[in-house]
Amino acid sequence: MTEMKFEDQFTPFGVVEGLALTNFQKVVARRLTKSWTEIPHVTHHDDVDVTEMDSFRRSLPANQKVSPLIFLVKALATCLREFPSFNASLADDGKTLFLKDYVNIGIAVDGPLGLLVPVLHSADIKDVQTLGGELANLSAQARDKGLPMSAMTGGCMTISSLGGIGGTAFSPIINQPEVAILGVTQTRMAPVWDGAAFQPRLMMPLSLSYDHRVINGADAARFVRRIGDLLAAPADL
Repeated sequence: MTEMKFEDQFTPFGVVEGLALTNFQKVVARRLTKSWTEIPHVTHHDDVDVTEMDSFRRSLPANQKVSPLIFLVKALATCLREFPSFNASLADDGKTLFLKDYVNIGIAVDGPLGLLVPVLHSADIKDVQTLGGELANLSAQARDKGLPMSAMTGGCMTISSLGGIGGTAFSPIINQPEVAILGVTQTRMAPVWDGAAFQPRLMMPLSLSYDHRVINGADAARFVRRIGDLLAAPADL
């Protein structure tokens, strides 16, 4: 008996075309599958008020303007210092948690090859203008000709941003050997009750996926709330 080919289940209904995955896509697929099957993922969703952050950002001189994402990078870097268990990696045997005394933030960038993750090193000690310039250069390089592995290693935690596209929430997959990943979608104006009346506030949806072997739900909620507190005082960042 002739073995049925995979595509034979589709051909009775019309024409199909098989496209071979690139080597890069195969590597990404293996990594994502490994992460999803080995890590117990939980995703915490919350909205944080970025009204003050947006106003402050728009008030900066033209030569100092940076994207909202850079303020999120700075807030995340601060939180990784305050919540050491988020700035860690769990050994493959699950018996030892390695805490990191450095803060490097990966940023998922969509390019011709697919999703690349350039890393902003020492994000906790650099100002927003420096980080903004570094991200712009790395993003352009990723889209034009790709990135060397040296530009995509050493990350402590990754930000996956869909803010320029849309959506309200999603569940990003952790970038091993990190223990959490922060997803962000498009900010939106929403009515927020201030105790007396509804006020228009600019809200940023955040989605934090975390390794439940290392991080519990209460700490995940506190982590995202702290990011919101930091973004509410943008001048301090």
